[in-house]
Amino acid sequence: MDSRISPQTVTAEQALQRVQSGDRLHWPCVAAAPEHLIRALVARAPELHNVHITHLYTEGYADYVLSQYAGHFHLDSFFVGGNVRKATQEGRADYIPCSLSDTARIIREGIQPVDGVLLMVSEPDEEGYVSLGTSVDCTLAAIEQARYVIAQVNRYMPFCYGDARIPLSSITDLVRYDVPLLEAEFPPLSEQDVAIGKRVAALIPDGATLQIGIGNIPNAVLAQLGDHRHLGIHSEMFSDGVLPLIEQGVIDGSRKRIDQGKHVATFLKGTQKLYDFVHRNPDVLMQDVAYTNSPAVIAQNPKVVALNSAIQIDLTGQVCADSIGTRHFSGSGGQLDFMLGSVASEGGIPVIAMPAATAKGVSKIVPTLAEGAGVVTPRTVVHWVVTEYGAVNLFGRSMQERARLLISIAHPAAREALERAAQERFGGVKS
Repeated sequence: MDSRISPQTVTAEQALQRVQSGDRLHWPCVAAAPEHLIRALVARAPELHNVHITHLYTEGYADYVLSQYAGHFHLDSFFVGGNVRKATQEGRADYIPCSLSDTARIIREGIQPVDGVLLMVSEPDEEGYVSLGTSVDCTLAAIEQARYVIAQVNRYMPFCYGDARIPLSSITDLVRYDVPLLEAEFPPLSEQDVAIGKRVAALIPDGATLQIGIGNIPNAVLAQLGDHRHLGIHSEMFSDGVLPLIEQGVIDGSRKRIDQGKHVATFLKGTQKLYDFVHRNPDVLMQDVAYTNSPAVIAQNPKVVALNSAIQIDLTGQVCADSIGTRHFSGSGGQLDFMLGSVASEGGIPVIAMPAATAKGVSKIVPTLAEGAGVVTPRTVVHWVVTEYGAVNLFGRSMQERARLLISIAHPAAREALERAAQERFGGVKS
């Protein structure tokens, strides 16, 4: 494409006239979701019917899933966030079960066709390129397939490199609307978070490549890594927790075999400090999710530490991370991608880290997964499981051994019941 060909600049209302009934739309996730354009789309609802939408995890405004817009819009999401969860559970929206690594392929192969893309992009550079900024995810694939691309150019969107840099000529309409990006909130770490963080950090060797996300447990782990050396980042996302380690030289990417010295992700969410850090930073590569989440790509780096969590884990090691029984809660995300990549990595360390019990005191280690629960990571792939009570490695262990190990790190109030259940199911379990 000739990057010098500039799209026309119009209002959101003018640009959204391109959308017709029956069209299939896509937009990027988290901080890059173009709320200004989405609101203009929803305002056209009376004129539109059967418009299908796909996206990954988003936050904030999502009126397109409200009951009054049934028949006008229908969401088929790749990951269910809190803003669309109720609609998904009630059947007004739907979920496409897949690993994040497959989302780009699903779009590129036309399994989920895309007619139009709504974007938020950075200011253009001197060569006629803009940046997708904080989210490439599977949106690059959607841009490649779409008939029209409507982009909100926002001076607050950081200019990121890698696959995020796209020519202006790939955009049909530009809409100027400046608004600060959605920022993450980081609650204080609890004693439980710190205990889990210390146990996970003890497993991480110098020279490791980290897949680490957002939340209290990832932040608690990162806070314990100040004495480590030569760590790297290859993750579907990262947040503010990595910044002190980069500033201290702990994370330098020097031991990575691919993208050496680079911090690699496909989307970001954090505070303005993170967005300022990644802006025009050549050490940060925002890449297509088909690359960041490919197990074959992940495995090329040594000592990949994949840190993930669970809603439930049963006594055989099966991990549910997307549903509460039959009620869909989130999505498979990239958990299996990175677990498989870590397993295949030289010296890789796949980790499931979670509190032993919910905030209501319900054990997350259970005899069997709840009826209808989804298995996101099969027991054959699960290695390390960490709670505030310990860290155990299930790899190569028998069913009875797995049960004993998992019971040893369960909440003390749940252990007796778990031992009875294990004894009844497997025999020879009680320690």
